[in-house]
Amino acid sequence: MRLATVSTADGPLAVALLNNEAALNIAKAAKNLPGVAGEILRAGTIQAIVDRSADALPALLEITTEANGGGHADATFDPRGSFLAPIPHPRKNVFCVGRNYAEHIAEGERAQNTKIGVTDHPVYFTKPATAVVGHEGDVLLFPSVSEAIDYEVELAVVIGKAGRNIPKESAYDHVFGYTILNDITARDVQRRHGGQYFKGKGLDGSCPIGPWIVTADEIEDPHNIAIRLTVNGDMRQDGQTRDMIFDIPTLIASLSEGLTLEPGDILATGTPSGVGYAMDPPQFLKAGDTVVCDIPKIGQLKNTVRLA
Repeated sequence: MRLATVSTADGPLAVALLNNEAALNIAKAAKNLPGVAGEILRAGTIQAIVDRSADALPALLEITTEANGGGHADATFDPRGSFLAPIPHPRKNVFCVGRNYAEHIAEGERAQNTKIGVTDHPVYFTKPATAVVGHEGDVLLFPSVSEAIDYEVELAVVIGKAGRNIPKESAYDHVFGYTILNDITARDVQRRHGGQYFKGKGLDGSCPIGPWIVTADEIEDPHNIAIRLTVNGDMRQDGQTRDMIFDIPTLIASLSEGLTLEPGDILATGTPSGVGYAMDPPQFLKAGDTVVCDIPKIGQLKNTVRLA
């Protein structure tokens, strides 16, 4: 299933995307559903579904199947132009992984004329919830703060089951689904603050996520997926998730060491080569640019760059 959050006159609303690209109002379609599943689905949020996915997903799958067959017509509508991030206000900062593709490390070494190398353990940082925007939302430019805004397409994992010290062999049991994340980065701010990631990657509008979450059952192998990004139609990044240095089970096991992962937590898994700062000359984002992140087994995340 593809699960999204859209903006309506009554506020954010959880929907399932149907085969014909119509949106199914989950809460409305579940209005007569009894029991715990009905209670969860009528809450009308993706977070509620993720929190109790074992109870919610079987019922939601049945409702979605009915809708794809022509049922629940009174609960369907055209969602175009109304997508928010799937979880618009994450409870915690978004977890991110740096230096997880060898070619991205290599291009960074060339651009900075320094040795970076592969680390023995994953490199983590976070992006605040205030950075999160949705599909067709705005990536913001702050000229007085940064003149070097860059892009990074990433496969993001959505946690569906809480856990701490999660073994690698059971890591996928904790995955609810997958989405796309664009790790927008102010390169000059990052350098200005000693090379640490948070400030340069935490500006408002610097974390586009979406357009929806694809549930884990839809993706047989998350390490066999193309991952691409274009700017104004020009291909900048064209990679494969199989090239990750640390795979998803390793990342979940490592991140959860002494740290509880909770339903709705988001983990971005790193970016392939092709970022703007490593081009010759560097190519940073400017007002009016259109950035499209494309992961074919999920969809396309599109955002426009504008002055704040």
